[in-house]
Amino acid sequence: MMKKYAVEFLRRGMAFAGFGPIIMGIVYFSIDMNLDNFSLNGTEVLAAIISTYILAFLQAGASVFNQIEEWSLGKSLFWHFLTIYVAYVGCYLINSWIPFEPMFLVVFTAVFTIGYFIIWFIVYFSVKATSKKLNSKLK
Repeated sequence: MMKKYAVEFLRRGMAFAGFGPIIMGIVYFSIDMNLDNFSLNGTEVLAAIISTYILAFLQAGASVFNQIEEWSLGKSLFWHFLTIYVAYVGCYLINSWIPFEPMFLVVFTAVFTIGYFIIWFIVYFSVKATSKKLNSKLK
């Protein structure tokens, strides 16, 4: 049974992973337009491409955790959050988008966690409201 979810994780990740480098390119293009003397060497570009590809792959693949019916809501939420968090922290640190300093990591973690749960609650209550409307129409 878990093989089915692993395959789905890989399928979703592969389908959306290419968006990471595209977004990275847009970010670097925007930075280049607004800063004088902005430059990246080949190693930095390669690291950014690979890390944003992996970030997008993991983010898309992690959506499968919500589909595992045998898991409780808390367990799927925990694994989804952990996967996304580790992917973002890793990507941001590899690309020096945040410094590898404890205080920056604490602030990043706090902002990420608050943002994650705000988005999660919005999605959860939207789906719940839609389900309630559909159920009332079926009755």
